[in-house]
Amino acid sequence: MKDLTPNKADLDPIEIASVDEIRSLQLDRLKWSLRHAYENVPMYRQRFDEAGVHPDDLQSLSDLARFPFTYKNDLRENYPFGLFAVPREQIIRVHASSGTTGKPTVVGYTQGDIDNWADLVARSLRASGLRRGDMVHNAYGYGLFTGGLGAHYGIERLGATVVPMSGGQTAKQVDLITDFKPDGIMVTPSYMLNILEQYHKVGLDPRECSLAVGVFGAEPWTDSMRSEVEQAFDMHAVDIYGLSEIMGPGVANECVETKDGPVIWEDHFYPEIIDPQTGEVMPDGEIGELVFTTLTKEGLPMIRYRTRDLTRLLPGTARSMRRMEKITGRSDDMIILRGVNVFPSQIEEQVLATGGLAPYYQIELYKAGRMDAMRVHVEATPDAADELSKTAAARMLSRRIKEVVGISTEIDIGEPGEVERSQGKARRVVDNRDS
Repeated sequence: MKDLTPNKADLDPIEIASVDEIRSLQLDRLKWSLRHAYENVPMYRQRFDEAGVHPDDLQSLSDLARFPFTYKNDLRENYPFGLFAVPREQIIRVHASSGTTGKPTVVGYTQGDIDNWADLVARSLRASGLRRGDMVHNAYGYGLFTGGLGAHYGIERLGATVVPMSGGQTAKQVDLITDFKPDGIMVTPSYMLNILEQYHKVGLDPRECSLAVGVFGAEPWTDSMRSEVEQAFDMHAVDIYGLSEIMGPGVANECVETKDGPVIWEDHFYPEIIDPQTGEVMPDGEIGELVFTTLTKEGLPMIRYRTRDLTRLLPGTARSMRRMEKITGRSDDMIILRGVNVFPSQIEEQVLATGGLAPYYQIELYKAGRMDAMRVHVEATPDAADELSKTAAARMLSRRIKEVVGISTEIDIGEPGEVERSQGKARRVVDNRDS
C-alpha cells in the first residue's frame, strides 16, 4: 500500500494545536452554543429551566454535566422543524432519517453549517490520505440520507474530483472504478464487500484497481473487516464517523498513518462518555455511551445528544485532539440472549475468522419453545461449498461463538450468494421472536 501520510503543512492549525488551546476554544464555543440553544429553541429553554441550570452557569467544561441530555425521540416529538434555532427561511438544506420506526428525524443546516460541514469532510479526507486533484468515487446514497451529499461537498471542498455514483448498480460501480481509475472510494463497509464480490464475478483482480484508500462509515465495522478489505484491494481502509443529528459524516475520522480510531474534530464537537444506565460522566479511557454537544451548529444545536454508540475516549496521537475507539456496537443494537449481552460485531469477528465462509452474515432471533434463540445465516465460499466443508465450517463457527461470545447458536450455511446483500447499510439482525 502507498504511504499516504499527509504533510503537516497541509493540516488545519487547530489539528495540531496544544490541548490547552483546544480546551480554551471549546469553552468559548460551548458557552455560545448553550446560549444559542436556550434563547432560540423552546425545548431547550424548558429543559434547562426544569433542571435549574442556565447558560451562565457554565464556567468550565466539566460544568456541562449539569445540563440535561437530548434524545433521538426529542427530534421526533418536535417534528418537523421544532428544534431549529433560526427562522426556517435561514435553513438552506434539510436532511431526514427514513422514518421506518416512526416519524423521521429532521435536521437543518444554515449556509454557515454547510460550509463547516464541507470543511470538516475535506479535513477528514486529508486525514484519510486523499489530496487536491485526486478522484473520489462516492458510493454513499444521495437524498435525505446525509451520507451522499455530505461526502460530495467535502470532496469538492478538498479540491478533488467527485464521481457521484450513489449506492446500488454494483456492476456499474465496478465498471466506473475500472474506467475512471479513482484514487479513493467513500462507501459503507458492507457495500464494499458487494463491490469486491462483483470484481470476482467478472474475473477482475481487485488488487490491480486504482483505489489507494477507502473511507468507510455509516455503520459499525470491525478490524477483521478492515483486514479483509485491505488485503483484497491492496488499499488503506479508514473509518469516518458521523451521525445526522450532530452533522453527518465527518464528525470524526481516522488518520491513515495510525488507523487507531477516529479523531474527533473537537473544535466543532465536544464529546463525553457516560454510563448508559446512570448518565454519569465517565473518565477518558472508560467504555460507555458517546454523547456529543455541538459547538458551532447554527440551524440545529444539539446539547448533550445521546448517540447510543458505545466507545471510549483516548488521547490524541497523529493529531492533538482526542480519538474515540472504533465503534463496533450500539446500546440499542445490543441483543440480550438468555442473559448474555451480544453485539452483531462479535458475530462478525467469528465469521471472518472461520475458514470456508464468505464475509456475509445475518443474525436471526427466534423462539425455541419458550426460550429466545439465535440462528446465524452465513454462506460458503465457492471453493468450500460441498457439504463436508460446510458441515466443518458450521461446527467451527458454532464453537468460536460459544467460546468467545458465550452463547450457543444454530448455524445455517447457504450456497454462495444466498445471504441478503446490502445496497447501503446492512440489515444485520432480523427479529422473528414475535412471529
